[in-house]
Amino acid sequence: MTIRDNVVEIGKRVVMAARRAGRNPDSIAVMAVSKTFPARAILDAYDAGLRIFGENRVQEFAEKHPDVQSLASADFHLIGHLQSNKAAKAAELFHAVDSVDSLKLAEKLNDSAGKLGKILRVLIEVNVGGEEAKSGLAPDSPDLDVLLRAAPGFPHLAIRGLMTIPPFTEDPEGARPYFRKLRQLRDAIAARNLPRVHMDVLSMGMSHDFEVAIEEGSTCVRVGTAIFGSRQKKA
Repeated sequence: MTIRDNVVEIGKRVVMAARRAGRNPDSIAVMAVSKTFPARAILDAYDAGLRIFGENRVQEFAEKHPDVQSLASADFHLIGHLQSNKAAKAAELFHAVDSVDSLKLAEKLNDSAGKLGKILRVLIEVNVGGEEAKSGLAPDSPDLDVLLRAAPGFPHLAIRGLMTIPPFTEDPEGARPYFRKLRQLRDAIAARNLPRVHMDVLSMGMSHDFEVAIEEGSTCVRVGTAIFGSRQKKA
């Protein structure tokens, strides 16, 4: 199976999952998670019709960037944990940062984006499973409310929604309660009508569970292995 074949198959599965949920398939974006894969893989996925790409590390993408920066309409997202001391480089390289998990990081990204004269789209990462090894704010954390209320002070950030990585379970159904919890949190935040806080993006679901995520309201699924194959390990 080629990357193009895989992209076609993923598209079919997205459509079927959306129909089961009574949703418009066009309301669901597929992000190709290209971490650990070379720039050539991004180019192949782009040629197959994908336009949204997710990377985990700033330095890794910095090495690929010269080969992909000219791709028209390509949208590059940082989806991995970001240390605040790398915020400036992230703001320079990426169109969006989907893993904001602290007020300090938001402040750094806003300052960096301002110096570049750009508006950086961001998602707030929520640790719905309460796992110590994972980044993200707890759904009931006071820090989440502080971050949301601080949005008017970030003129160079556009808060677009929430992102999560649920605890892994072999059975994709095991992720459903976590996806549902994030959707409910999104809905609760949206109902507050906070200034400069938009909740139109719900990024959840990966290669093994994205269909369940779509059924629970995901607007962006992050698919890596099912598009590119097994992860390439660095020597």
